[in-house]
Amino acid sequence: MAINTDKNSYTVIFAVAMVLVVGSLLAFTASSLKPNIAENRRMEKQQNILYALGINGNEGTGDITFVSTDKVAEAFKTNIKEQLVLEYKDGAIIKTMNRQEYMDQYKQEPYLIDVKKQQANAKAGKSRLLPLFVGESEGKTYYVAPIRGKGLWDAIWGYVALDEDMIVRGTFFDHAGETPGLGANIKQRYFMDDFYGERLLTEAGVFKGITVAKGNNDPKNEIKDDYEVDALAGATITGDGVSAMIKNDLKLYQPYFENLNKQASN
Repeated sequence: MAINTDKNSYTVIFAVAMVLVVGSLLAFTASSLKPNIAENRRMEKQQNILYALGINGNEGTGDITFVSTDKVAEAFKTNIKEQLVLEYKDGAIIKTMNRQEYMDQYKQEPYLIDVKKQQANAKAGKSRLLPLFVGESEGKTYYVAPIRGKGLWDAIWGYVALDEDMIVRGTFFDHAGETPGLGANIKQRYFMDDFYGERLLTEAGVFKGITVAKGNNDPKNEIKDDYEVDALAGATITGDGVSAMIKNDLKLYQPYFENLNKQASN
Protein backbone atom coordinates (compact mmCIF):
# COMPACT_ATOMS: atom_id res chain seq x y z
CA MET A 1 0.00 0.00 0.00
CA ALA A 2 1.35 3.37 -0.99
CA ILE A 3 2.09 5.89 1.73
CA ASN A 4 0.17 9.14 1.45
CA THR A 5 2.90 11.71 1.86
CA ASP A 6 0.42 14.58 1.65
CA LYS A 7 -1.06 13.85 5.08
CA ASN A 8 -0.14 16.08 8.00
CA SER A 9 0.46 12.98 10.10
CA TYR A 10 3.17 11.80 7.68
CA THR A 11 4.92 15.17 7.91
CA VAL A 12 4.86 15.08 11.70
CA ILE A 13 6.10 11.47 11.90
CA PHE A 14 8.86 12.15 9.37
CA ALA A 15 9.97 15.29 11.26
CA VAL A 16 10.06 13.43 14.58
CA ALA A 17 12.03 10.58 13.05
CA MET A 18 14.58 12.99 11.56
CA VAL A 19 14.97 14.79 14.88
CA LEU A 20 15.61 11.49 16.65
CA VAL A 21 18.12 10.33 14.04
CA VAL A 22 19.99 13.62 13.86
CA GLY A 23 19.91 14.01 17.65
CA SER A 24 21.33 10.54 18.12
CA LEU A 25 24.09 11.20 15.62
CA LEU A 26 25.01 14.51 17.27
CA ALA A 27 25.02 12.91 20.73
CA PHE A 28 27.24 10.09 19.49
CA THR A 29 29.62 12.53 17.79
CA ALA A 30 29.81 14.75 20.87
CA SER A 31 30.48 11.73 23.08
CA SER A 32 33.16 10.44 20.72
CA LEU A 33 34.91 13.80 20.55
CA LYS A 34 34.75 14.52 24.29
CA PRO A 35 38.23 13.11 25.06
CA ASN A 36 39.74 15.13 22.20
CA ILE A 37 37.99 18.31 23.36
CA ALA A 38 39.25 17.79 26.91
CA GLU A 39 42.79 17.20 25.66
CA ASN A 40 42.72 20.32 23.49
CA ARG A 41 41.43 22.34 26.44
CA ARG A 42 44.25 21.02 28.62
CA MET A 43 46.93 21.87 26.07
CA GLU A 44 45.50 25.32 25.40
CA LYS A 45 45.47 26.27 29.08
CA GLN A 46 49.01 25.03 29.55
CA GLN A 47 50.17 26.95 26.47
CA ASN A 48 48.54 30.14 27.72
CA ILE A 49 50.05 29.86 31.21
CA LEU A 50 53.48 29.19 29.77
CA TYR A 51 53.12 32.08 27.32
CA ALA A 52 52.45 34.54 30.16
CA LEU A 53 55.46 33.09 31.97
CA GLY A 54 57.63 33.84 28.94
CA ILE A 55 57.95 30.23 27.80
CA ASN A 56 57.07 30.45 24.10
CA GLY A 57 58.55 30.44 20.63
CA ASN A 58 58.41 34.20 20.02
CA GLU A 59 61.09 35.79 17.90
CA GLY A 60 61.56 39.50 17.27
CA THR A 61 58.37 41.55 17.50
CA GLY A 62 56.12 39.43 15.27
CA ASP A 63 53.19 37.17 15.94
CA ILE A 64 52.84 35.14 19.12
CA THR A 65 54.08 31.57 19.03
CA PHE A 66 53.06 29.04 21.65
CA VAL A 67 54.98 26.02 22.82
CA SER A 68 53.99 23.30 20.35
CA THR A 69 51.31 20.81 21.33
CA ASP A 70 53.74 17.89 21.28
CA LYS A 71 56.03 19.64 23.77
CA VAL A 72 53.64 21.60 25.96
CA ALA A 73 53.02 18.88 28.59
CA GLU A 74 56.74 18.44 29.25
CA ALA A 75 57.37 22.21 29.20
CA PHE A 76 54.57 22.72 31.71
CA LYS A 77 55.97 20.02 33.98
CA THR A 78 59.47 21.47 33.72
CA ASN A 79 58.70 25.17 34.17
CA ILE A 80 55.70 25.15 36.51
CA LYS A 81 57.25 24.24 39.83
CA GLU A 82 54.12 24.40 41.92
CA GLN A 83 50.35 24.76 41.48
CA LEU A 84 48.56 26.44 44.36
CA VAL A 85 44.87 27.02 45.00
CA LEU A 86 43.90 29.85 47.34
CA GLU A 87 40.46 29.75 48.90
CA TYR A 88 39.20 33.34 49.17
CA LYS A 89 36.19 34.64 51.08
CA ASP A 90 35.12 37.90 52.70
CA GLY A 91 38.27 39.74 51.70
CA ALA A 92 40.76 37.18 52.95
CA ILE A 93 42.52 34.01 51.89
CA ILE A 94 41.22 31.41 54.31
CA LYS A 95 43.12 28.41 52.98
CA THR A 96 46.04 27.57 50.68
CA MET A 97 46.18 24.16 49.00
CA ASN A 98 49.03 22.66 47.05
CA ARG A 99 48.38 20.64 43.90
CA GLN A 100 48.00 17.29 45.62
CA GLU A 101 45.70 18.62 48.34
CA TYR A 102 43.47 20.21 45.72
CA MET A 103 43.41 17.11 43.53
CA ASP A 104 42.59 14.87 46.49
CA GLN A 105 39.54 17.02 47.20
CA TYR A 106 38.38 18.10 43.72
CA LYS A 107 39.74 15.31 41.46
CA GLN A 108 41.16 17.62 38.78
CA GLU A 109 44.27 19.64 38.01
CA PRO A 110 44.30 23.19 39.41
CA TYR A 111 44.90 24.70 35.95
CA LEU A 112 41.49 23.34 34.89
CA ILE A 113 39.61 25.41 37.49
CA ASP A 114 36.70 27.25 35.82
CA VAL A 115 37.31 30.93 36.66
CA LYS A 116 33.83 31.91 35.46
CA LYS A 117 32.25 29.44 37.87
CA GLN A 118 34.43 30.69 40.72
CA GLN A 119 33.36 34.27 40.04
CA ALA A 120 29.74 33.14 40.20
CA ASN A 121 30.42 31.41 43.52
CA ALA A 122 31.79 34.65 44.95
CA LYS A 123 28.71 36.59 43.80
CA ALA A 124 26.55 33.98 45.53
CA GLY A 125 28.40 34.55 48.81
CA LYS A 126 30.42 31.33 48.58
CA SER A 127 34.18 31.01 48.78
CA ARG A 128 36.12 31.41 45.55
CA LEU A 129 39.06 29.25 44.47
CA LEU A 130 42.01 31.17 43.03
CA PRO A 131 44.58 29.16 41.04
CA LEU A 132 48.18 30.38 41.18
CA PHE A 133 51.01 28.83 39.20
CA VAL A 134 54.56 29.21 40.48
CA GLY A 135 56.97 28.99 37.58
CA GLU A 136 60.52 29.70 36.54
CA SER A 137 61.62 31.72 33.53
CA GLU A 138 65.24 32.64 32.83
CA GLY A 139 66.20 31.61 36.35
CA LYS A 140 63.60 33.78 38.07
CA THR A 141 60.47 32.79 39.96
CA TYR A 142 57.16 34.26 38.81
CA TYR A 143 53.53 33.70 39.75
CA VAL A 144 50.88 33.29 37.05
CA ALA A 145 47.24 34.08 37.85
CA PRO A 146 44.18 33.65 35.59
CA ILE A 147 41.73 36.54 35.15
CA ARG A 148 38.35 36.84 33.43
CA GLY A 149 36.04 39.71 32.52
CA LYS A 150 33.60 41.16 29.99
CA GLY A 151 34.48 42.84 26.71
CA LEU A 152 32.17 44.63 24.28
CA TRP A 153 30.44 41.52 22.93
CA ASP A 154 31.41 38.58 25.10
CA ALA A 155 33.88 37.22 27.62
CA ILE A 156 37.55 38.18 27.73
CA TRP A 157 40.19 36.43 29.81
CA GLY A 158 43.88 36.06 30.34
CA TYR A 159 46.87 35.06 32.44
CA VAL A 160 49.22 37.50 34.15
CA ALA A 161 52.70 36.64 35.41
CA LEU A 162 53.85 38.62 38.46
CA ASP A 163 56.98 38.80 40.54
CA GLU A 164 56.90 38.87 44.34
CA ASP A 165 56.27 42.65 44.30
CA MET A 166 53.26 42.27 42.00
CA ILE A 167 55.08 43.76 39.02
CA VAL A 168 53.86 42.33 35.72
CA ARG A 169 56.38 40.04 34.02
CA GLY A 170 54.19 38.71 31.23
CA THR A 171 50.61 38.50 30.00
CA PHE A 172 48.34 36.58 27.70
CA PHE A 173 44.86 37.84 26.73
CA ASP A 174 42.12 36.26 24.65
CA HIS A 175 38.46 36.82 23.83
CA ALA A 176 35.31 35.05 22.72
CA GLY A 177 33.95 37.53 20.18
CA GLU A 178 35.53 40.98 20.13
CA THR A 179 35.57 42.97 16.89
CA PRO A 180 38.38 41.96 14.48
CA GLY A 181 40.95 44.72 14.10
CA LEU A 182 39.62 46.54 17.17
CA GLY A 183 38.84 44.83 20.49
CA ALA A 184 40.19 41.52 19.16
CA ASN A 185 43.64 43.12 19.23
CA ILE A 186 43.94 42.47 22.95
CA LYS A 187 45.56 39.18 21.90
CA GLN A 188 48.07 40.92 19.66
CA ARG A 189 51.62 40.79 20.89
CA TYR A 190 52.21 44.55 20.77
CA PHE A 191 49.35 45.10 23.22
CA MET A 192 50.26 42.27 25.60
CA ASP A 193 53.93 43.27 25.67
CA ASP A 194 53.00 46.79 26.84
CA PHE A 195 52.08 45.41 30.26
CA TYR A 196 55.57 44.10 30.98
CA GLY A 197 57.10 45.94 33.95
CA GLU A 198 53.87 47.70 34.95
CA ARG A 199 53.20 47.93 38.68
CA LEU A 200 49.98 46.94 40.41
CA LEU A 201 50.84 48.40 43.82
CA THR A 202 51.73 51.92 44.91
CA GLU A 203 54.90 52.56 46.91
CA ALA A 204 52.72 52.40 50.02
CA GLY A 205 51.50 48.92 49.05
CA VAL A 206 48.01 49.98 48.00
CA PHE A 207 46.57 47.99 45.08
CA LYS A 208 45.90 50.28 42.13
CA GLY A 209 45.85 47.97 39.12
CA ILE A 210 46.51 48.95 35.51
CA THR A 211 44.23 51.07 33.33
CA VAL A 212 44.04 50.75 29.56
CA ALA A 213 43.87 54.50 28.98
CA LYS A 214 43.36 56.84 26.06
CA GLY A 215 45.85 59.69 25.79
CA ASN A 216 48.14 58.51 28.57
CA ASN A 217 50.99 60.48 26.92
CA ASP A 218 53.16 57.37 26.89
CA PRO A 219 52.41 55.61 23.56
CA LYS A 220 55.57 53.49 23.80
CA ASN A 221 54.73 52.52 27.39
CA GLU A 222 58.18 53.37 28.66
CA ILE A 223 56.84 54.77 31.95
CA LYS A 224 56.23 51.81 34.22
CA ASP A 225 54.96 53.49 37.39
CA ASP A 226 51.93 55.32 35.93
CA TYR A 227 49.56 52.33 36.27
CA GLU A 228 48.50 52.78 32.63
CA VAL A 229 49.05 51.30 29.19
CA ASP A 230 48.02 52.89 25.91
CA ALA A 231 44.51 52.05 24.72
CA LEU A 232 43.66 50.21 21.51
CA ALA A 233 42.18 52.45 18.83
CA GLY A 234 38.41 52.01 18.52
CA ALA A 235 38.19 49.52 21.39
CA THR A 236 37.31 51.60 24.44
CA ILE A 237 34.84 49.14 25.97
CA THR A 238 37.12 46.15 25.46
CA GLY A 239 39.99 48.11 27.00
CA ASP A 240 37.80 49.00 29.96
CA GLY A 241 37.05 45.30 30.33
CA VAL A 242 40.76 44.48 30.45
CA SER A 243 41.30 47.19 33.08
CA ALA A 244 38.40 45.87 35.16
CA MET A 245 39.41 42.21 35.11
CA ILE A 246 42.98 43.10 36.11
CA LYS A 247 41.78 45.21 39.01
CA ASN A 248 38.98 42.92 40.16
CA ASP A 249 40.78 39.57 39.92
CA LEU A 250 44.42 40.33 40.67
CA LYS A 251 43.54 42.35 43.75
CA LEU A 252 42.33 39.12 45.36
CA TYR A 253 45.89 37.76 45.26
CA GLN A 254 47.38 40.69 47.19
CA PRO A 255 47.12 39.00 50.63
CA TYR A 256 49.15 36.07 49.29
CA PHE A 257 51.97 38.32 48.10
CA GLU A 258 51.91 40.32 51.34
CA ASN A 259 52.37 37.11 53.28
CA LEU A 260 55.03 35.91 50.84
CA ASN A 261 57.11 39.06 51.40
CA LYS A 262 56.54 38.94 55.14
CA GLN A 263 57.93 35.40 55.26
CA ALA A 264 60.93 36.45 53.11
CA SER A 265 61.79 39.30 55.47
CA ASN A 266 61.70 37.12 58.61
